[in-house]
Amino acid sequence: MSNAEKVISGGASSSSHSVFGEGTATEASDEFTVTTEEEGEVRSGTLFELDLLDCPFCCHALTRPVFQCDNGHIACSACCTNLRNRCPSCTLPIGVYRNRMMERVVEAIIVPCPNAKHGCTEMFSYGKELVHEKECSFALCYCPRRGCNYAGLCKDLYRHYYNCSSAREYFRCGYNVQAWMHISDKILVLQEGREGPLVAIQCFEEEQGVYVTVNCITPCAPGVSEFSFQLSYSSYGGAHKTMSFGLGEMNRIQKVSFQTPVKDFMFVPHYFLDGRPSLKMNICVRRRGGEEEEENT
Repeated sequence: MSNAEKVISGGASSSSHSVFGEGTATEASDEFTVTTEEEGEVRSGTLFELDLLDCPFCCHALTRPVFQCDNGHIACSACCTNLRNRCPSCTLPIGVYRNRMMERVVEAIIVPCPNAKHGCTEMFSYGKELVHEKECSFALCYCPRRGCNYAGLCKDLYRHYYNCSSAREYFRCGYNVQAWMHISDKILVLQEGREGPLVAIQCFEEEQGVYVTVNCITPCAPGVSEFSFQLSYSSYGGAHKTMSFGLGEMNRIQKVSFQTPVKDFMFVPHYFLDGRPSLKMNICVRRRGGEEEEENT
């Protein structure tokens, strides 16, 4: 039995039904209520396996067009191309004939945002909620303090960090502030005032030198904590060495990572450090698209 036959069963005619769904996935199973409506009569059923709406080969959500071979096996358009139009289940040609019933089923199933339990009320056709999830303002953010496992909405996280951190460092938009840190500490967190956004400055020591990154801990939602920054490093005494690095749009992350970055970093060679174990830096953070206060020099 094909995926479409498993999803639509019980003798209902697809041409005379509209299909819509509501519900949430549970930890035990992907339980989802499916309702069909025909001539004023409402019928309901439960779809326990949402993965029936995924491509059986790449396991991504099916999207139009959906193709089938003569034996009824289905595949998404991308897999048909990657498999050179040969069905991996039976080797028959696939990629010419569309399974329009399955296309209708997938597009008719409406699912909530994965962050619905945190307050998001957005609804999407199956599969499209994953695109929204990356930019959802209700996505959880994680405390950058070592040994703390707290996760919550960004505003709750900022309040939590202010209350639980004993050593606080602050920044003020449009002002230069010191960002001095020991390389062994690996991370310095600045907070915008009391219970404001958190900016994480991290350093990663490698054989050639130290990589420095700057990220705001916040969801990638439009209009949420959008900053730019300029970071500068100055060597200690002797031959004065300086370097600077900035981004017109600061990267936003939900959780700090201690993996050495591959992009968007400032690299300080070891010969700049003169054997010292700390970085003497200054940073100016600005709010994008907003009026800034005069820079404090």
